[in-house]
Amino acid sequence: MRSDPLTKGINAAPQRSLLKALGLCDAEIGKPLIGVVSSKNDIVPGHMNLDKIVDAVKQGVALAGGVPIVFPAIAVCDGLAMGHVGMKYSLVSRELICDSTEAMATAHPFDGLVMVAACDKNVPGLLMAAARLNIPSIVISGGAMLAGHFEGRKVSYSNISEAVSQFRTGKITPIQFENLENNACPSCGSCSGMFTANSMNCLSEVLGMALPGNGTIPAVYSARLRLAKESGMKVMELVKNNVLPRDIMTEKAFMNALAVDMALGCSTNSMLHLPAIAHECGIDLDLSIANEISAKTPNLCHLAPAGNHYIEELDEAGGIRAVMAEIAKLGVLNLDIPTVTGKTVGENIAGAKITNTEIIHTVDAPISATGGIAVLKGNLAPDGSVVKRSAVGEDMMHHKGKARVFDCEEDALNAIYGGKINAGEVVVIRYEGPKGGPGMREMLNPTSAIMGSGLGNCVALITDGRFSGATRGAAIGHVSPEAAVGGPIALIKEGDMIEIDIPNNSISVDVSDEEMARRRAEWKPRAPRVNHGYLARYAKLVSSGMKGAVLS
Repeated sequence: MRSDPLTKGINAAPQRSLLKALGLCDAEIGKPLIGVVSSKNDIVPGHMNLDKIVDAVKQGVALAGGVPIVFPAIAVCDGLAMGHVGMKYSLVSRELICDSTEAMATAHPFDGLVMVAACDKNVPGLLMAAARLNIPSIVISGGAMLAGHFEGRKVSYSNISEAVSQFRTGKITPIQFENLENNACPSCGSCSGMFTANSMNCLSEVLGMALPGNGTIPAVYSARLRLAKESGMKVMELVKNNVLPRDIMTEKAFMNALAVDMALGCSTNSMLHLPAIAHECGIDLDLSIANEISAKTPNLCHLAPAGNHYIEELDEAGGIRAVMAEIAKLGVLNLDIPTVTGKTVGENIAGAKITNTEIIHTVDAPISATGGIAVLKGNLAPDGSVVKRSAVGEDMMHHKGKARVFDCEEDALNAIYGGKINAGEVVVIRYEGPKGGPGMREMLNPTSAIMGSGLGNCVALITDGRFSGATRGAAIGHVSPEAAVGGPIALIKEGDMIEIDIPNNSISVDVSDEEMARRRAEWKPRAPRVNHGYLARYAKLVSSGMKGAVLS
């Protein structure tokens, strides 16, 4: 076993002595040691319940004959980090989570790992660590938050984000604003729409690294605790049979994830995390294939922020198994590949059915014939950019307007709140990419301000930064190459005409090649915004957003 250096033979006596200092007895030291990576903390709503999930996992491991040993992982709440310098640390925390888990699980050689995750960066970060370490591993999330209720309708975090601008412009009263603030996020769990956290929880299930139900069972349901116990038991089977993460997360598994991503209408951040996880598996996931997959995979779900349905409803309608079974009818899934259940994808979804076609549409009556995410390319984004097509209104699928250029999020937000953005324009926010930010901040506040100000059907936003899963509207992110390395977005000037054509996967600026070459010759790199600490090191090493913003 991998833990033999700690437990077997004369030379391991010092290690056994330390294990006994933990309270382990000889009977335990002779069993497989299972690391339980706990992301529990008291600042993230999606993580406040993870102590209960961890306890259930420990019971499952013990029931199946293993010894659970807990160690921590950090987690940043994107919502709490939004709109200030803290957001620079959100995406970069993914690498810290992966690196620290690698360190802990290598320094203390566990026989298997259970990754207890919940939110935006620790789910992909722990999947990256599982791939890098390549020891038997399984993921169990803390589950989704329940939707809130406000004035007779369900609401979520995205509603209170947009309400800030609605309140500023007098569209809602102070009492309504306070009531929405008090009711938008009513329980523990990852925010209740198809935002980034729930996107990655669902895709963990699709990748085969989590048990069925991981993506959709709400945090407050007892079924979530039962799934955690089952996950603890299941890791023991993985250890016994030496089933490794890279046996499961194959190229075919990532193609499945992209297909289900399209069907669900996941967060654009999935286009950062899937390549990063694939990178740790030794797979180069070229996102240009996303449009090919989208062309043959219909969008079946309109969950918040794209629509008015929530994860709890997706669970009731049949969950991820039902979505997968439905698109499998089109031949877009690889059904013969392994998963942590010990069964193939096809065996896992056999018999799954949609129980509510308002929540999960059929392939015969989809929301749209193409998938929920599109990769746009053109002279403005030669390497690509990403848009959540399913959250864009029909009247903004094609948009042409004058550029309003800002070199940071704050300046753009002040202009929107100040009424300085006009109908028909395109807001450009640059120098917010992985290197330029640094850290590739989410732009939820500007997009929410545009929507809340009533400009969502006539103003687009493009950025080399990224967007929250709660973003909706014509918001194009991950523009690559980014401004900090001299990408075309750095050369745009106020008043340039920008054309966005989502159906044709195109984004361009109406500037001649000769003029762009002249501007490029005049362009000079900006001085780094951060010169010390982790962010400075990150900026020097990080790749393009279209490559997953991984560290070289």
